[in-house]
Amino acid sequence: MDDFIKLDDILHSALVEDIGAGDLTTAAIVEPGKRGEAVLLARENLLLAGMVVFRRVFELLSHDVAIETFFEDGQNVPAGEKVCLLKGPVDVILKGERTALNFLQRMSGIATVTQKYVREVNDKAVRVVDTRKTAPGLRMLDKYAVTVGGGHNHRSGLYDGILIKDNHIMAAGSITRAIVLARGKSPHTIKVEVEVEDLAGAEEAVKAGADIILLDNMSPAAMAEAVHLINARALVEASGGITLDNIHEIARTGVDIISVGALTHSPRAADFSLELKPS
Repeated sequence: MDDFIKLDDILHSALVEDIGAGDLTTAAIVEPGKRGEAVLLARENLLLAGMVVFRRVFELLSHDVAIETFFEDGQNVPAGEKVCLLKGPVDVILKGERTALNFLQRMSGIATVTQKYVREVNDKAVRVVDTRKTAPGLRMLDKYAVTVGGGHNHRSGLYDGILIKDNHIMAAGSITRAIVLARGKSPHTIKVEVEVEDLAGAEEAVKAGADIILLDNMSPAAMAEAVHLINARALVEASGGITLDNIHEIARTGVDIISVGALTHSPRAADFSLELKPS
């Protein structure tokens, strides 16, 4: 999490969205200058991701909030454990609570489910990667959380990789034509990936010189045939309908990469609570 300029932009927007002109409830109830402590608890077993974001929310609100951490990103936290302790102005802690938790819950949820997928295939030489199916505006954070869970990042956006999909093929007229056009208009440093739906498409893609061939929504049996057909002339990626129940079977087909949209498009938020200590 090195890009603090982008991070601060994301967090400023989230804080403005939540606080707006001011926290009416806290202003009415909490005496100005009152100080206190709050503990962050994990309510379930989870893989922690997003502590730098959690801290930064409070730093943007006030430098007077001290946070003592007991766990850091990449560590598994048992249910009931204290993750960190916050000390400082109570009004600041309450203003930042929801925004900080929203980010931490989403990111830890992504990291936790990614770890489950990775563990299912850790006996195979295959990479589990994410997709562009991320929350708008949060892609940087979603993809960071995937890496905390042991997964890898696919392209970050349309600007840093060529992936020829079905609509591109339709626009070009054929797989071969699409690959030729992509090769002719891209730097030599950029690999060309193409999505195919059957063995005929895989054969055409490998003959046209694709660097990576994405097998979209193919059965494990068909994937195994495609891997044999491609015969290491290109990297092979499996995508579409990947679940915890079938990822190990798919890894056994010999593919090099398995992309899982579910890592980021619909993660279940990890369960935390922030509890103010009695004064």
